[in-house]
Amino acid sequence: MSKRPRRNHSPAFKAKVALAAVRGERTLAELAQQYDVHPNLMNQWRARLLEVAADVFGAEPTVDVTALHAKLGELTLANDFLAGALGKAGLLSSARR
Repeated sequence: MSKRPRRNHSPAFKAKVALAAVRGERTLAELAQQYDVHPNLMNQWRARLLEVAADVFGAEPTVDVTALHAKLGELTLANDFLAGALGKAGLLSSARR
């Protein structure tokens, strides 16, 4: 009897199988046969999905507002400087000033 080669499942496949296990519409044995995955592995994926599911809705975006404000100020200064320089040189129309 030959051993089956080791398989690496994609994250998308793992998510699909874990979601099917969470739904509970079919037994783990049926799902294992359908997806050709051992039921213990499906239980591990299902448990991992349930662990991180709360983080999806509770996670705050990791945006550094201070850095964004600093960049906004820098760009405003550059814009004002260029508008003034172009206006003095007569390259900027009077409608934009």
